[in-house]
Amino acid sequence: MKKPIISFITTSIVILQLIAGSYAQSYNSLLKLADSAYKNKDYLYAADCYKKLADKETIPYTKSNHYYQLSCCYAKVGDTAMGWTYLDSAILVGYSNYFRILTNPDLKSLQASKERWKQIGLLNKVTENSTNDPEKPELVTSDIINFWEAYDNASKDSTHALEDFNDYYFKNASEGLKDYFSLRIYSTELFMNNLVTKKAFYKAIRKNTLRVDAFKEPIRNSFIKLKSIYPAAIFPNVYFVIGRWTSAGTVSRNGLLIGTDMLSKSSDIPLHELSLWEKNNYKEIEALPYIVAHELVHSQQNSMRLDTTTLSACIREGMADFIGELISGKTSNERLKTFAKGKEKQLWQEFTADMYLNRSNHWIANSIEERPDRPADLGYWIGYEICKSYYENADDKKKAVYDMLHITNYKVFLRK
Repeated sequence: MKKPIISFITTSIVILQLIAGSYAQSYNSLLKLADSAYKNKDYLYAADCYKKLADKETIPYTKSNHYYQLSCCYAKVGDTAMGWTYLDSAILVGYSNYFRILTNPDLKSLQASKERWKQIGLLNKVTENSTNDPEKPELVTSDIINFWEAYDNASKDSTHALEDFNDYYFKNASEGLKDYFSLRIYSTELFMNNLVTKKAFYKAIRKNTLRVDAFKEPIRNSFIKLKSIYPAAIFPNVYFVIGRWTSAGTVSRNGLLIGTDMLSKSSDIPLHELSLWEKNNYKEIEALPYIVAHELVHSQQNSMRLDTTTLSACIREGMADFIGELISGKTSNERLKTFAKGKEKQLWQEFTADMYLNRSNHWIANSIEERPDRPADLGYWIGYEICKSYYENADDKKKAVYDMLHITNYKVFLRK
């Protein structure tokens, strides 16, 4: 008798869970050893662990984060030759977080090679395949199609789940997915583990992730609007991908990278597998144009001074929300505005204690600090209010936008 489809899918998911769980357990154990050794300044032992993690990956670009960590290990012990070897290897296979490289004090010993370090700075300012015409960027959805093909194949034969995602998803990756992997996914094992821990969630979101095409017109309109208020704007391609719940959006040299699984909410999607922060930051697919607008602003920020202060980080994110709102109609963080109403003075007092220190991890990307009575990521709102005030007080609005995107002194900007 033919096996019922529902029973078959359920059984396949259970098998997928067991397999991915074993992958993740092995990976997580090694990763914990590596990170613990690094924290305890046993850099050579950490390097050995990171090398083993890199060797576990079968596709070149999926090794990029481990190569980056190896570079940090050798830079810390003063072996700059090996440090550069692994940093070059990371970049060669696709590592593109140049801002992280340039602002990481653990790589300080590599700065002695001034010309090579200068080239990293130049890479940070270059965007590949961008155009000055807001009508021309590609809006790429092929990675979503490939994800669901991999998902279906893994459901049919869960004993080869990781191989299916490698063959159908990661090996066929767009340039955007390759960048998103190095920036936000980090490893195939962690990716698989996320699918397992959110198995009901991913089973339900397919129809919403396939609706991206319906929002291409408002996305184009926000590109056109940016051109009208900032004539020097560049427009990269936009890549819509499925990640592992680490970022709804980010940018790379190759374009704007949108984690569409985090933008697939509707009333029929189960939320019981999501954490508090994930539930609170899960957005409807209708929010897609606002997220893209936010990331589009980030892609214009290469002329801003590199700075590791909390003030700098919050202005960068808040500016993306504010200008993103100007060009698309809404910010991507409306709930932060709602929370902050009536609490402005208290939040500002808290922020001023941190703003000239390197403490942005308490204001941005601090999902671990999400509470029922206080959201994480309040630095976005702080930066939004600073940029909004600057813009509203400016007589020349176009110049205000230009000034924001070319900040060289964050203290002076705040004073103005």
